[in-house]
Amino acid sequence: MTDWIKRLLFAFLVGTFGVLINLTPLGLELEEDLGLPRLFQLRGAAPAPPDVMVVAIDKASAVQLNLPVVPGLWPRDVHAHLIENLSEAGAKVIAFDLRFDTPGKVPEYDVALAKAINNAGNVVIVERLDREDSPLPAEQGGGAHFGSMVKSAALLPIIADAAAAQATFPLPRTSRINDYWAFKTDAGEAPTLPVVALQLFALDAYEEFARLLRDANPSLALRLPDRNSIAVENLILTLRGIFTDEPQLAQQMITALNRDARLDQQSRRLIRSMVSLYSGDEARYLNFYGPPRTVRTIPYYQALRSHHGSGTGGPTENDFKGKAVFVGFSAATQPEQDRIRDDYHTVFSRSDGLYLSGVEIAATAFANLLEDRPLRLLPPPLNLAIVFLWGFAIAIVVAALPQPTNITLGTVFVLLGLGFVSIYVYIAHHQFTNAGNWLPLIVPLLQVSVAVFGAVSLKYYDVKREREILKKAFAKFVPQRVVTEILKSTGPITTNNRLVHGACLATDADRYTTLSEEMNPAQLGLLMNDYYATMFEPVSRHEGAVSDVVGDAMLAIWTTSSGDESSLRKKACLACLDIADALERFNAIKGRPPLYTRIGLHSGEMLLGAVGALHHFEYRAVGDIVNTANRIQGLNKYLGTRLLVSEQVIEGLDDFLTRSVGRFLLAGRTTFIRVAELMGRKQEASSEQRWLAEIFTDAMLAYETQEWNGGCYNFAEILKAFPDDGPARFYLKRCQHYRETPPVGPWDACIRMEGK
Repeated sequence: MTDWIKRLLFAFLVGTFGVLINLTPLGLELEEDLGLPRLFQLRGAAPAPPDVMVVAIDKASAVQLNLPVVPGLWPRDVHAHLIENLSEAGAKVIAFDLRFDTPGKVPEYDVALAKAINNAGNVVIVERLDREDSPLPAEQGGGAHFGSMVKSAALLPIIADAAAAQATFPLPRTSRINDYWAFKTDAGEAPTLPVVALQLFALDAYEEFARLLRDANPSLALRLPDRNSIAVENLILTLRGIFTDEPQLAQQMITALNRDARLDQQSRRLIRSMVSLYSGDEARYLNFYGPPRTVRTIPYYQALRSHHGSGTGGPTENDFKGKAVFVGFSAATQPEQDRIRDDYHTVFSRSDGLYLSGVEIAATAFANLLEDRPLRLLPPPLNLAIVFLWGFAIAIVVAALPQPTNITLGTVFVLLGLGFVSIYVYIAHHQFTNAGNWLPLIVPLLQVSVAVFGAVSLKYYDVKREREILKKAFAKFVPQRVVTEILKSTGPITTNNRLVHGACLATDADRYTTLSEEMNPAQLGLLMNDYYATMFEPVSRHEGAVSDVVGDAMLAIWTTSSGDESSLRKKACLACLDIADALERFNAIKGRPPLYTRIGLHSGEMLLGAVGALHHFEYRAVGDIVNTANRIQGLNKYLGTRLLVSEQVIEGLDDFLTRSVGRFLLAGRTTFIRVAELMGRKQEASSEQRWLAEIFTDAMLAYETQEWNGGCYNFAEILKAFPDDGPARFYLKRCQHYRETPPVGPWDACIRMEGK
């Protein structure tokens, strides 16, 4: 299976993982319990629309008005005075989140309250619903997780008859309130308090709303009632039925609305809100504005005393004009008596125990409807597509990264994962804040973790498998112990070539072909095992890696993508000297034939990668550096040396005793290269070696300046002291030849090698 097929399959699995989680109840629970609070925290508090206010029945008001702390014990004429005040101030809708289902202690006060409600003409009274233990079927509850509700107590008739409308607003004490019902299925599709309040608030735009509906669909418009002919609740149910029966109507009306130039901005806003209300889901997520009292809240006692030009610091009638005012219990601090609490745990609950009150949640729901800014879950197909494509994309990217085998690459993986998380969180936050779109958060973040962990695991498995293949291949020539050490030092195996700086060491043994003919295979195998064990150990000790072994030849490399190249070249030189010393000891052992080995070392840029497929891989260096190292190794045959290096290897290194052996145009190259013999560590060099290096330098200077007599003399002097010195013999012959037959044409002292 090719890498790309594996990556695509891995990406498909990561994307599918997210889709499967998203399709289960667990996915929604994760998003509601963990994702939604994080999005609200990132967004922070947002300003509530100025059209909605809360009049809070709180402890401060009870003290100021000398009334009981429990709201149910307040005399109802107080509420009558409040309604009169709000109505006179121009409140557009007054919604009471208080129970009026039993007679008050003073009947006259009930009459006064009913009269005030009737005169105002815009008061909505909440009805009580009791909760049953049986769960609500999912198809009836949308996103809500509430128990089933049934109407259990009618309003006091005198109050019910006076109210403009009645509505329920059930909010159970679940672990946290995230959503609410706009229409309550098990209560006869009844509209809830925020919906009724919105329809009353938008009655001024009803005629224009009806006109647009007639323009969009004349046949459906025949079902429209006159707004004054039926109760508000029935008007709402009729409109809900029209939009439910014709799903395309909402888009038709919005199109007509956008084309109608006669409408003012306020009418457009109200019509758009009503269209969204009647065409939307039964249950809707709350787009909370912030912690308790973020929706503008005025204590009851201040609202009761407000009047034009108050001058007392309290609200004036202008504060209520044109507003929807919700009246109910809302504590400014943690209540002392739990029995009067009417608060609920939400994403903005305070650490001191103060939660949002029921009336604040009702006002929030109304404001969401008015602004047409509820939290919107994406349509399921789009939601699943985003999750799948997100998982697919991140898996493709992380699968393309190299195997993290050190701190740097491991950090890259971690930072990349954090980068993906940051990008997605930013997108989700932007959509949440600016459009009210609730993108899944937790599942995509889980996909990032799965993608990163999965990619690392798969790469580790691939590397381990490929190393086993290499181990089996090397085991034919190399002891198991040595193979293990080599593979530890080679780093990740990858088919992706990478350009690095490094040094390349090439070796070759004399008489290997003759030995392979003379010795039986078992003996030859044992000999070569010991031979390679001798050479591999110094390479490993000096942090090199054996790249290739063929017969009697070895290729080792030292690489770095950046950093101190001189340190890398020094390690390679030390390994060469240690190999030479180790081979001397190897060849000194009696009872087995010696293997005299030539060594060549060169440095520069190279390509690294795994070459092969299926069950045959070789991790090797590719490029001119490899060929040149082999040519330098082969030059030992002509010069009678054992360890030659290019002068760029030893440039800037003062730890070694070397002598330049000339400029050579090696076979297959178009440019010459300066070559030197690596004679040993400078601190360990003998006086004879130092003398040899100095006089050889003088002799080479004579050769390069065509002073043939001086060259012959110096090279001959070297041979008197070192009869077996190959470079001196090589250049003595050339000097003698040129003394008899001087070179013709330009002289560059470069020696052109025809063979390898």
